[in-house]
Formats: sequence, structure tokens, C-alpha cells
Amino acid sequence: MSELTKLTLAEARDKLRARDVSSLELTEACLSAIEGAGALNAFVHHTPEIARDQARAADARLAAGDAPAMCGLPIGVKDLFCTKGVPSQAASRILQGFLPEYESTVTSQLFDAGAVMLGKLNMDEFAMGSSNETSCYGNVVNPWRRGNDDTALTPGGSSGGSAAAVAADLCLAATGTDTGGSIRQPAAFTGIVGIKPTYGRCSRWGVVAFASSLDQAGPMTKTVRDAAIMLGAMCGHDPKDSTSADLPVPDFEAMLTGDIRGKVIGIPREYRMDGMPAEIEKLWADGTAMLKAAGAEIREISLPHTKYALPAYYVIAPAEASSNLARYDGVRYGHRAKLAQGDGITEMYEKTRAEGFGHEVQRRVMVGTYVLSAGFYDAYYNRARKVRALIKRDFDQVFDAGIDAILTPATPSAAFGLGEMQDADPVQMYLNDVFTVTVNLAGLPGIAVPAGMDAQGLPLGLQLIGRPWEEGDLLNTAYALEQAAGFVAKPGKWW
Repeated sequence: MSELTKLTLAEARDKLRARDVSSLELTEACLSAIEGAGALNAFVHHTPEIARDQARAADARLAAGDAPAMCGLPIGVKDLFCTKGVPSQAASRILQGFLPEYESTVTSQLFDAGAVMLGKLNMDEFAMGSSNETSCYGNVVNPWRRGNDDTALTPGGSSGGSAAAVAADLCLAATGTDTGGSIRQPAAFTGIVGIKPTYGRCSRWGVVAFASSLDQAGPMTKTVRDAAIMLGAMCGHDPKDSTSADLPVPDFEAMLTGDIRGKVIGIPREYRMDGMPAEIEKLWADGTAMLKAAGAEIREISLPHTKYALPAYYVIAPAEASSNLARYDGVRYGHRAKLAQGDGITEMYEKTRAEGFGHEVQRRVMVGTYVLSAGFYDAYYNRARKVRALIKRDFDQVFDAGIDAILTPATPSAAFGLGEMQDADPVQMYLNDVFTVTVNLAGLPGIAVPAGMDAQGLPLGLQLIGRPWEEGDLLNTAYALEQAAGFVAKPGKWW
């Protein structure tokens, strides 16, 4: 039975269509795997009955010959996506008990395509974090281990539950969201594929907001082909989201030829950071050589404003978060603090937010409120917006000069131990996003592909950044890299 959970989306789709296996059998195998993986703390809201009902409906569609690519495939859904009648609390105490009366556009499209929801996945609170240690549900544990060391490792964040569940074969794929690297960094830490599409490609409607101009949903999968299949089902114009692009969705899977001859790959000199580990440097060089051997032209490029990306991001994202999270006040829904006699509305707001928000969320809300305040708006927020425009211009100029994709490391290291960064300056944790935030600031598509292992046997990923709206071309380049790297390692089962 457990062999079924190891299938990729593409393999499972073909078996379902050939009637070699039923969606209900696949779903039961995944539910059984989830039941035995409590130590990972990846699934936080279990929906077995919904899953079985959806699987039976998918089997009926398959029998009738009405089977979109995702039909009958069991997936996990990040707790940031609102799912009708199912707890959707963004891993925060402040949304405890919230049962949406509506479905997010992304999950609605996946369900319309016949996908099966196994449950909701753990994450950093309000998607704020790089290690999945800020969740009200507790830490997610990476299914990988360092050699014979039993240290519990981070799966990355904020989509750490999604990454751990896919890497551990608890589900065939999962939804994630990416505000500054929250799909790509955990994908790299767990040896899976994660793509953040162009801003506006996937609807944000029904996705709990962190930073509205940066947030973007995307799939987290076992292979690049699976990413192409699932992304096709998630994309599309949504009139309910004013930032959703009214563009046709190509057949991403059909574009996976693996032929990248004549493509020009840029290697940005500014991403060679001081103190970069030798293993990351070597992985990057190896990836460059693989793409060159596949027929691509390699060209060194400059993205001169890269050094300002992290500070700009950590002004803009908290500013937008402080505005978005102002709605959680104990009045309409979610947690409300118990008040003492004589407490007024101000005390209700203060106590509710103090009890409901964790320390990282409080920190970012305070930073955001500060940079938006009257005396500092121009000094911080407006300046960060100008830097963001310069970062986007850097990419525009590089693409205009003929670059098709840009290759960089996905993370500055392999997965680190849970708690190892506990006493570090918060800025040290933010440096985990050093290679990924530029992509969100510029609204570009980016994908993390597992490409090697470190000396301790942990997966390492490379990132490819593509032209806006050209996810198909980006996925094809990633497919060529994936084939050349030949990464097939899986975590040894200890849970």
C-alpha cells in the first residue's frame, strides 16, 4: 500500500487513467501514511471524510472518461488557503476556530479539476518565518537527517509543512505560498521542487494575506513535470482578485521537451556572497556546467541593486503585514481575549492581539507600523519602494539583453537544526531569504530544483529565475537541469 504514496503526480495520473489503481486506494494509502507520521507534525487539520468523498467522485469521473490531469490525485493544502467548512487559521492563535464559508480560488480550481484534499498543512504563523518555528501548532520536522545524527532539522518556511509532507510521501503534492522564498527555500531544504509563478498568475483570493504585493501561490511537488501539471490547474484569471492576470494558461507539461539548446543562462555576480559555503559554490558551478552541457550559453550578468534587496524587502513586507493584520481585532471573527470589568475597546484590541499573535508576527507588525508612521514613511517605506523599482529594472534590462533564465543557489546552506537559530539576531534568520526575495520584489517566476547533497547527506537546491509570464520556458529549463542533476535521493524513514 505504501508504495502508492511514492508515486509522482504524473505516474499516479497515468495509473488512474489506465484503471490500474483507484483514487480511493491512493487516498487511503496517503491517509495511512499521514496517520503514521505524527512525529513530522506536517498535517494539522485532517479531512479524511472529505478526501474519501472527493476520491469517490474522482473515480466516477475517471470511469466516465472526464479526467483532467489532477483528477483523483491526493494533495495537502497549506493552512493559509481558506477551505470551506475546514479550519483555516494560518497557524495563528488569533484565527482559532475560524471556519470559512467560502473556498479560495486556488483550492476551488484544484477541486474542480478533481484533486483530493487530505488535510491542512502546518506553516509559519501568517507565513512569517524561514524555519517553521513560529507556528501555533508547534514545529514541523524535516524528514531528512544529517548522516547518523538524530538532530531534528527545519524543513524551511513558511511552507514547511507542505515541503515535509511531499518529501516524506504523505501526499503526492501540496500547495504553498511564497512571499520572499517560502516555496523555494523549503523545497531546497527537503529535496523537492517548488515553483513561485509570476505575480498575478495564481489568484490570491481566499489566501490569508501577509504582504499583498509579494504573496503568490504555487505548487510543491516531487518533480518538475508534476509542478507543470499542478501549476496548470492552479492558474487562471480571477475577477475576484484585482491583481490576477487575464492571460491564457498554456499547457505547461507539453512544453517540457528538455531541449535548451541556444538558451542563454545568466549567472549574476552579485549572488556570490562573502562567506558562501564551498558546497553551495560547487553546487552552483556544477549546475552551470550541466546547463552548458545541455546546450545553453552561459553568460555572466550584473544585478547591481541586489545588495539592497533584503533591507527593502524587510521594510515593504512588514509594512504590508501591519496593514493586512489590522483586521484581526477580536471584533468580527477569530480569537477575542477575556476582558476585565471596566475594560474598553482599546483594552480588547490590545489583549486580543497580544494573546493571538506570536512574537515574530508582533515584531513584524511593529516594524511595519513604524516604517509607515508619519515621521518615517519617506525615510523608510518610500525609499524601499524606489529600491524595489530599481531591482525590477535590473532584471528587465538583463532579460532585454537576451537572457532567458538566471541560475542562482536557492539557499545559503542546507537545512539547519530546529532551535539552532533561536538565540541568533533575527536578521541572521532573515538571511535565509537572501537568494529568493529579489524574485518577489520584481514579481518574477522562480523555481527551486534539487541538484545535489552536502557532506552530511542533506539535499541542496538550485534556483532558476525566468522572464515574467514565461513559466513554461522556465519549467523546461528546470526540467533539463533536473534530468542532468539526476537527484533521486529520499529521506530514510525514521518517523
